[in-house]
Amino acid sequence: MKAIILCAGLGTRLRPLTFSTAKHLIPVANKPVLFYCIENLVAVGVHEIGMIVSKESRGVIQNAVDDGQRWGARVTYIEQPEPRGLAHAVQCAESFIGAESFVMYLGDNLLPEGMAGPVERFQRGGAYAVVMLKAVDDPSRFGIAEIDGDRITRLVEKPKQPRSNLAIVGGYVFKPEIFESIRRIKPSWRNEYEITDAIQNLIDRGLTVQPYVVTGWWKDAGKPEDILEANRVMLEQIRPAALGRVDAHSTIEGTVSLGEGSEIIRSHLRGPAIIGSGVRIVDAQIGPFVSIGDRTHITNSRIENSVVMDDCAIRDLRQPLTDSLLGCKVQVTGSTGDGKTVRLLLGDLCEAALP
Repeated sequence: MKAIILCAGLGTRLRPLTFSTAKHLIPVANKPVLFYCIENLVAVGVHEIGMIVSKESRGVIQNAVDDGQRWGARVTYIEQPEPRGLAHAVQCAESFIGAESFVMYLGDNLLPEGMAGPVERFQRGGAYAVVMLKAVDDPSRFGIAEIDGDRITRLVEKPKQPRSNLAIVGGYVFKPEIFESIRRIKPSWRNEYEITDAIQNLIDRGLTVQPYVVTGWWKDAGKPEDILEANRVMLEQIRPAALGRVDAHSTIEGTVSLGEGSEIIRSHLRGPAIIGSGVRIVDAQIGPFVSIGDRTHITNSRIENSVVMDDCAIRDLRQPLTDSLLGCKVQVTGSTGDGKTVRLLLGDLCEAALP
């Protein structure tokens, strides 16, 4: 079995972070979202992966993933020439897939429970597709599946009056018959070829499509608040590590992973939190729910519920920094402040001096 990971989206809702990187590479608990996808596929024995990229995203994604060897995978890069929808992205991979069954995975989705369940259901036979679903409180915001027993009978995109609360999430398993269904559909009102329409065509042709309902957590990490929520969830799963140095005047509370060569001086770390390698934290309070990237320096500051990427410098930020996303090589300075919290969303190489 092969797999395709869809990574062609531009991530406009995550700008300015995505002006210089792909949304799929934004780190959650110090690991790019895309890396979790690759790990989940390899864990179920899928090693041939087609990475669907755009002209804009190809360079940064290929630089980060390379040939996939570090995961024991073989990655092939497939360009989607224009953004014409998920079904169009799948169609771009038809020659890569050939006559095999395959997994389709959205590269900005986090599924901590992995792909074992839907793949096992598909391998039991009888289905031309297995679609991952999740019960949600607000089904009108999602593509929704209506089911009858162990079959999906109808898919509806963002229904005004939902007849189901089962949202379609970012994982699918298909037989190659899906390519014929893609050729049979027409563009939607937004001029895109929708994967929901292609799956509905399978159903209309009398081919079995089965549901797999996710019982655990799922997140489409497409907006800043989604990244922060995903960061909180994944930090709760980390293991403590102490590869750096913590001086006698510092304290650690809760689960903290401290990277190699990092130094904690006269500071308090409250987990869950992850600190990368080569980080220096002096006279600061970090956590809970904070991820700090490699080689970042933080002095005389307080940070909570935030993602700070590599090579940043934060100093004299007396106002607590919270609910924030900082790209790589960001510099933030502050003053005595008045104790009110600060929320920042800064792309790579930005500088901010707070009053």
